[in-house]
Amino acid sequence: MKKDRRQFLKNTSLAAIAAVTLPSVVRATLNSESTILPAADCDPTTQDYYGQGPFYSPNAPSIINNQLAELNEPGTRFIISGRVHNLDCTEYIAGAIIDIWHANDAGAYDNTGFNLRGIVTSNSQGFYLFETIYPGKYLNGSAYRPSHIHIKITPPGFPILTTQLYFQGDSDIPADAAASISSGTYDATHRIVPVTTNSSGQQEATWDIVIDGSGDPVGIEEMRSTMGMIYKIYPNPFSDFIQINYGVFQDAKVSLQVFDIQGRLVANLQEIKLKPEKYTAEWRPDSNIRPGHYFIALKINDVQVHYLKVIKES
Repeated sequence: MKKDRRQFLKNTSLAAIAAVTLPSVVRATLNSESTILPAADCDPTTQDYYGQGPFYSPNAPSIINNQLAELNEPGTRFIISGRVHNLDCTEYIAGAIIDIWHANDAGAYDNTGFNLRGIVTSNSQGFYLFETIYPGKYLNGSAYRPSHIHIKITPPGFPILTTQLYFQGDSDIPADAAASISSGTYDATHRIVPVTTNSSGQQEATWDIVIDGSGDPVGIEEMRSTMGMIYKIYPNPFSDFIQINYGVFQDAKVSLQVFDIQGRLVANLQEIKLKPEKYTAEWRPDSNIRPGHYFIALKINDVQVHYLKVIKES
């Protein structure tokens, strides 16, 4: 297996394979323009040192149409998405309740209603997504707390985990009593996530939740380095088509699938036996596919080893 992966990484020639004839597939060709990313770690999500803090309100409503923030809410639009895994990332967890609250653009909480407060539930594939605004900062004593989002996660049949999510590049993280902790029970290292800006001017962050629970098999994260992975998707957002660049590291049965935000399968892009190489596929959605968020998942020998989120525009 390691030999196959080395062979894949050394092979930079361009070639072609036979066209796939499944309904949603346009083509699959070898591609060597991008490099392979390192495998992600499976780091259990930790508690936050400040716990739920003083601004939690119980019985928040369910989020409608993935919108935690109303469209007229002042601030920079912000999309957060990810997947809920069990502690060793061998399973994804459907039905996990994710209770979210944070400050508005001015750094204030709504303590009388439920503005910027709501609940989303991981879908049948373990995915979750919500759109909000980038949280403002507020004074905590003599210093500002870094921008953060409070989250309570309740997997079906398992205890609640209460934590906070922070964002890379925030200058107030090093001096913050909670966000600066880098080891132990309250280690925030893997809760400080990178933020990017998409072509629509929205900020985005991806955060996979790793928590005590049970669900359906998905394959451990290490399989990305030994079986295969998606390494580039573009354009994203897209309108008429999107190109998916992925790698296969062993002789395997390979499939690419597209799921909507509810976890329903909307397209089966490929199902084919491939050798170790880099490949390219395209998705040209049918006219009845609505604008919104979708997840493209790569399966190697029936094990889902990687996924990425895409946005279809009108």
